[in-house]
Amino acid sequence: MKKPPRLAAADLAKQEAVKIPGLAARLAAAAILRDVIVNGHTLDEIFAAPAGLSRLGGLAPRDIALTRSIVTAALRRLGTIRLALAALLDNGFPRPAPQLEWILTAAAAQILFLDVPDHAAVDLAVRMTRLDPKSAPYAALVNGVARNLARRRDEFLASGTALDIDTPAWLAARWRKAYGEETAQAIAAANRLEPTLDISVKSDPAFWAEKLDAVLLPTGSVRLKTHAPVHDLPGYDEGAWWVQDAAAALPAQLLEVSPGFHVGDLCSAPGGKAAQLAARGARVTAVDRSAERLKILATNFQRLRLEAEVVVADVTTLNGYAFDAVLLDAPCSGTGTIRRHPDIAWTKKTGDIAKLAALQTKMLDKAFELVRPGGTLIYCVCSIEPEEGEQQIANLLRRNPDISRAPITAEDVGGQSGFINAQGELRTLQPYLPSDDPRLSGIDGFFAARLVRRA
Repeated sequence: MKKPPRLAAADLAKQEAVKIPGLAARLAAAAILRDVIVNGHTLDEIFAAPAGLSRLGGLAPRDIALTRSIVTAALRRLGTIRLALAALLDNGFPRPAPQLEWILTAAAAQILFLDVPDHAAVDLAVRMTRLDPKSAPYAALVNGVARNLARRRDEFLASGTALDIDTPAWLAARWRKAYGEETAQAIAAANRLEPTLDISVKSDPAFWAEKLDAVLLPTGSVRLKTHAPVHDLPGYDEGAWWVQDAAAALPAQLLEVSPGFHVGDLCSAPGGKAAQLAARGARVTAVDRSAERLKILATNFQRLRLEAEVVVADVTTLNGYAFDAVLLDAPCSGTGTIRRHPDIAWTKKTGDIAKLAALQTKMLDKAFELVRPGGTLIYCVCSIEPEEGEQQIANLLRRNPDISRAPITAEDVGGQSGFINAQGELRTLQPYLPSDDPRLSGIDGFFAARLVRRA
């Protein structure tokens, strides 16, 4: 009789994880943290990966949600976690067991920031340690560190400001230079808070705010209070609304649209701005270089009962159009969306800004060519870095005398005069739109300018 084949250590670990509630989610969280911080992968690509390539393969929806909660909490407060672990590990992480850093980082996120019983976080961290042959000899160390994290929780939570601790030093220096100490501190503090979801509606935002027990923002967006999956909410299946941050909804509002008005929405996917324009009667050409992302746009438009011409193309080589208006939502560093995408703070590097700014310049020049004389150009980015926003427009105006600003007014953005800078451009920052309920506060950092091509 043949002996059954011996299982590899990884297979044994997987079998063990399936037996113990919550263990598989924590193993996935530790692996994903390493994927982000060491390998530079984004959370979007990790959580959208095909099943065969995913860290989440075989996990139930509840465990996937727990995994995401652990990872996002850890990334939002990575500096705090690292300081706490450094205080508890006199000699740092043991070199023979590199996985310990991610096991303890995931455990610290639960103990310090999530509503997880301390005993569960400690026990499962120890179990994770024992599943890894290199880490197993340090199970007692992990147990002691995790228990001390719980014991000294208040001390570690009071250890410093978000700008000094939970923001990479190069970003902190940039924000201090661009916005001053007080505003930079407020930006970083806002990035620590988990935001709720905003939606844009086809019509009657007041009705949908009441229907969804949500908050109607002065800009016209509806801010949800519920944690329920969006697919289960009234109006989703009917295509009455779509998820879109309140700041991201503003650039499309800067265009006066009439039926038949032809708008080129460049870098369009996943299509929130295109949906706003189409819902107001514009004829929309949605352009993006990613066919996969345009499939998402097409699926969204099908649910919303909206129409658009979809074009797979590199914006910088697009020809053959003379649009009444162009909306260019250019690729950018995304530093205005760190509240929602905390991995950005740890995956972007200082050199990325200059590379992205060079691409934005090429796209702006092409966007100008695609606007008919007398037409309007909206340029926007979800970045708070001046090189990607204010400086791009200043440089465009210097090199092209045939384009000028059409200043944005408070009336264009729901009466929010604080959203408008001295040049008549839109500039939102994460602490804007405060609320007594911190979870309902804030907005993504966004820049937009409205320009007109000389007739």
